[in-house]
Amino acid sequence: METVQTLTAAQIFASDEAFLLIRADLDTRRPRGLHTQDFHEMLWVQNGTVRLHMSGLKRDLTEGDLVFIAPDQPHAIQGKGDAAIVVSLAIRPGVIRAIGNRHEDLTGLAFWAGGATPAVTHRDIRQLADLNTAALKLERSPRDKLYLEAFLLPLLTALDRAPDGLHQGAPDWLIHALSAARDPAVFRQGAAGFVALCGRAHPHVSRTMRRYTGQTPVEYINAQRMAHAARCLTGTADSISDIADSCGLPNLSHFHKTFLAAFGETPQKYRTARQRDLVQPRG
Repeated sequence: METVQTLTAAQIFASDEAFLLIRADLDTRRPRGLHTQDFHEMLWVQNGTVRLHMSGLKRDLTEGDLVFIAPDQPHAIQGKGDAAIVVSLAIRPGVIRAIGNRHEDLTGLAFWAGGATPAVTHRDIRQLADLNTAALKLERSPRDKLYLEAFLLPLLTALDRAPDGLHQGAPDWLIHALSAARDPAVFRQGAAGFVALCGRAHPHVSRTMRRYTGQTPVEYINAQRMAHAARCLTGTADSISDIADSCGLPNLSHFHKTFLAAFGETPQKYRTARQRDLVQPRG
């Protein structure tokens, strides 16, 4: 595959289009060559198996795999077997750059990952269903930047993000678990639920956690619980017992002790000080 074709936005987009969404059944024949483009593209496997060809590399993708292709990244796709279907979202030049300029937290993620090859991540069955529902809504909307961003931002915020301070080289399974553990549905299950999410033996998870984060599973999960508790204390009128229960710590004594260790204040004192300072600032 030495031939590299170049696609341009002028060939793909009408003058008033910010994006183009296409569903495609893939040919199983090996592509004649790679291609590059001067616009961004996101595609995901909706059904079957797909082979992603890159410069000197190839990678097989399955249902739920999501690919972020930046300009000037040579690639081609090929169906593997029957009923290989992908959804492709082509995005007019400048749109992704503008989003990245407004949201520096996106650095290193998705289109902003850098590197010579496209970034690949995975959506589970529930996430893929949500993605397809959102894509159907986008498909029926005007092809304006407003509707495109309304589609992209929820997706981007849901992608796995390595926590601050994570040492370089952490395995993908750990990054996924650390990101997922910010969800109350996960941290309510405690360290055991976190380890189950990792899909590895507890001793291996603990060693890997200490190596790349300096924390144990219990310490990381409790940090997520207390961050959630702090948000609830300042942003809701929920009772402290209800907040403790939502953290997966129904024992109030244990909840108070864990919160005090994290913030140096009791939950009630933390709530009272911050709610008053926000609504009625002290001069």
